[in-house]
Amino acid sequence: MVRELNNMKKNKLARETAIFELEDHGQLKIPAVMLVRGDIPRNAQGLAARLAHQFLNQNHGILRDFAIEGNVNYDGSEVYIQLHAGGQAGALPLLSPTSGRPDYGLVIKPRFGWQGVGTMLGAMGWKVVPVPLRLPLLPRSDRKIPPWVLSTTILLRLQKLLDRLDRSFEFTEDILNAPRGQVNWTRYATTNIPRAGFLNVPCRFPDLKDDRDLKGAIHYTLRKQLSSLQSQRTAGVIVLQLLSLCQRLLEKVRDVPIIMPTQHTLNRWLQGNLSTEIFRKGIQAVEWTVEDRGLAGLGDLQGLPWVLPMDQFFEAWVETVAGQLAKGTGGTLKRGRQRETLTPLSWNPPYLGSQRYLLPDLILEREGETIIIDAKYKNHWEELNRENWAGLEKELREQHREDLLQVLAYSTASESKRVVCCLAYPCREQTWHSLLKRQRLFHKASVRAGNRRVELILTAVPMGIGPEEICPELGRAISA
Repeated sequence: MVRELNNMKKNKLARETAIFELEDHGQLKIPAVMLVRGDIPRNAQGLAARLAHQFLNQNHGILRDFAIEGNVNYDGSEVYIQLHAGGQAGALPLLSPTSGRPDYGLVIKPRFGWQGVGTMLGAMGWKVVPVPLRLPLLPRSDRKIPPWVLSTTILLRLQKLLDRLDRSFEFTEDILNAPRGQVNWTRYATTNIPRAGFLNVPCRFPDLKDDRDLKGAIHYTLRKQLSSLQSQRTAGVIVLQLLSLCQRLLEKVRDVPIIMPTQHTLNRWLQGNLSTEIFRKGIQAVEWTVEDRGLAGLGDLQGLPWVLPMDQFFEAWVETVAGQLAKGTGGTLKRGRQRETLTPLSWNPPYLGSQRYLLPDLILEREGETIIIDAKYKNHWEELNRENWAGLEKELREQHREDLLQVLAYSTASESKRVVCCLAYPCREQTWHSLLKRQRLFHKASVRAGNRRVELILTAVPMGIGPEEICPELGRAISA
């Protein structure tokens, strides 16, 4: 009887708070009956259907922001909620239709796995990292995400904070060889002069020093992060890189004693008049560590909502690969992320214009040629190599046509004799090696553009393989 009661309590708790999990661009079916609180009635599916529609309505805004599509379906025996994720990894709280509180959460993992993503984060210099969100905390955590993910965000915020740490005047007493500030003439006359210490002048003066309390709090935070990272050494090279960064930051605060800040102190820092964005984010990183909060899926406490746009992440990864290719070939790389590739569009009259500019992801310029690279975080490459063109779904074919037309439009802004347009899609490591072995890494075409020919290349850029392995193959394809 006791065991049955315990099982009933566990099942009730599982219905009241839950964390769901899926991969980006993946689908998830959630039985709608789990939204029912208390004892399940006889007409459970009817009640579950009403709660499911209410659940989607209440969470419409946050699901839309995460590019998640939600529907309520019935398979003949059970009502379920179907969620289709977009291209964002992250974790988000979801409101309960019965309590109105964030009793549920959704964790979206990168479909290429955290180990590969970790390798790429370090290789690209942490251009794109998970961003914590100002949303309610998730109800609980199931350790679905590696702890080093949050450590990456915290350490980078602390690095920026230490680089731009506000400095303040503090009064210091010291013996100087010339008067400065307020001089203790009595001590100088009665103690130093009789001992021939004519150049030993006791002074009290304002000195520009770092905020020691804040540096002490940063010291405390770095120590806790170091301890966490040391327990994750087997997670891969990304942890070793983070450990190295943490040690470098510790060198900057080693002369300040460790101080665990109180919540009152943290609030005072955050509410200060001189709080900049870097300062605010740095203090937040300290606060998360002090309170032992983790990204949703990390710890035993409530999790922080966060987001990692995978399209931006993949674009930064392709940028890293292209940057190494540029170094090896002597070309100049322009980055759309920094608005270096922007080409304005002139409309007449101006107010009728829709698209205001062209913005390729990357442009690699070499003598007499321009290589335009557009990164697309989609499934197209996997699908194209699994099915022939006629076998693809109509929507997928339309999306692929849009990609082709977009990258060909970019070619019109170049005056080089040779223009190469390259569409780069992500793929898994094993897929890339298989394509390489079968010599199917690249699909090529060309089109006449006046007196010149524009070349088109479709290729896959693997997730989790170092740029030094990818660049030679990409370089040969572009130069061929």
